[in-house]
Amino acid sequence: MAVKLLIFLLLALALLIGVTQWRARAQEAAAEASHPPEGQIIKVGGLAVHAKIIGSGPDLVLIHGASGNLRDFTMGFAQRLSARYRVILLDRPGMGYTARLPGKRGAWNPLGESPQEQAALLQRAADQLGVENPIVMGHSFGGAVALAWGLARPDQTAALVLVSAVSKPWPGGLGWLYNVTASRLGGAFFIPAVTAFVPERAVESSIEAIFAPQTAPEGYADHIGAGLTLRRSASRANAQQVHQLRPHVVEMSAQYDRLTLPVEIIHGDADTIVPMHIHAEELIKDLPNGALTRLPGMGHMPHHADPAAVVDAIDRAAARPGLR
Repeated sequence: MAVKLLIFLLLALALLIGVTQWRARAQEAAAEASHPPEGQIIKVGGLAVHAKIIGSGPDLVLIHGASGNLRDFTMGFAQRLSARYRVILLDRPGMGYTARLPGKRGAWNPLGESPQEQAALLQRAADQLGVENPIVMGHSFGGAVALAWGLARPDQTAALVLVSAVSKPWPGGLGWLYNVTASRLGGAFFIPAVTAFVPERAVESSIEAIFAPQTAPEGYADHIGAGLTLRRSASRANAQQVHQLRPHVVEMSAQYDRLTLPVEIIHGDADTIVPMHIHAEELIKDLPNGALTRLPGMGHMPHHADPAAVVDAIDRAAARPGLR
């Protein structure tokens, strides 16, 4: 009797896993059909990198944050800049339509791409696109990648613009969700269940928390393609990259005094995702040529809530090395 019960439970578990994976594949296919690449797919050392270029002028590279893709900038923000800059938008490794790096793939692989590894891939992509002496803007996690970009190419980068950027080690952990989703078992079983069955309301609540105390623009979730982030591969990449970010930030922090290029920091004092007092206010102490703009009452998404302030920071960054 016990053997029959065990067999029944194993069969039921196998069926549940099979249904979950089938449902996850269907959700992913629907997300990719409704939100195809906006730009071009280029090959960098055999890896696909998704890039979109608009406008003309000095080169300006935009690097998105965690749980996102380059569409975060195409809901009006990049268009504000295209009359005066050649704006190059890039999906980070594992996100949107950019591939993960070798050795980082698979449901059982707990490794995430470091900011330094991400910057190196995006720099090679930028080289292929003819980018020269760019201003590099990074938002949130993308800010850490922008800092890695500047550290790797200080003499070939005109300036950095850091928006709500992760830049300094933070106290405490990231919470149970990242601990689970970044693990081998979580990547193999928990993430497919989220991809398959996460309710729309949970996605909306997550977006509300990211934008608080401001609200997301109408249609933001649909525009950015929340389903792209919920794909199993993207969810694993995001979880692993964020979970392993802190030691890389510790390593980079020791080198910030080498960043003699202009650095514009813009940060909201109501940001609870990447708190200003932990990151921006400590980073500015290390930068020989930095400037910090504090946005009172602003949360984590100023490029949507106050895009003019971010555009002004980019213009200041362009003026300092004489690009404007």
